[in-house]
Amino acid sequence: MPTPKNPPAPALHAEPGHLIRRAHQLAVSTFHDTHGREITPVQYAILRALQDHPGIDQVTLADKVALDTSTTADIATRLEAKGWIVRELLARRQRALRLTAAGEAMLQDMLPRVAPMYHRLLEPLSAEEQAQFLALLRKFVHLNDAARAESPGKSRET
Repeated sequence: MPTPKNPPAPALHAEPGHLIRRAHQLAVSTFHDTHGREITPVQYAILRALQDHPGIDQVTLADKVALDTSTTADIATRLEAKGWIVRELLARRQRALRLTAAGEAMLQDMLPRVAPMYHRLLEPLSAEEQAQFLALLRKFVHLNDAARAESPGKSRET
């Protein structure tokens, strides 16, 4: 029986974590329906970050795409094996990353389908609801990132 110290758990479909996980599943499914399975959404994010910031090191890249450094290094190794990026050794074992011509071509092929993909994903919402949803997502991520930055020992999840 619930007590004031132990309130009843909310229904599963009302729990924020469950809803966020389901929204992520929908986004990933839409991504794969649009772009196939040769590239993942995280690999795409890394390629986009490198397009915007050519030559950045892996630690900075990890921060830009909100991944831990070891996961970023693993993904960078896979992207290099696919021929989409090059990693140049810097001082203190850091690596500068850049898109290759093949990586740039992959992005150029994908980019025309990105906006229609997100339109299809958000289409069930009205234009006003889409704007509210995206604003709340940005706020949610920003505030939680800021709170994590203030709490030492909290690492980024993959």
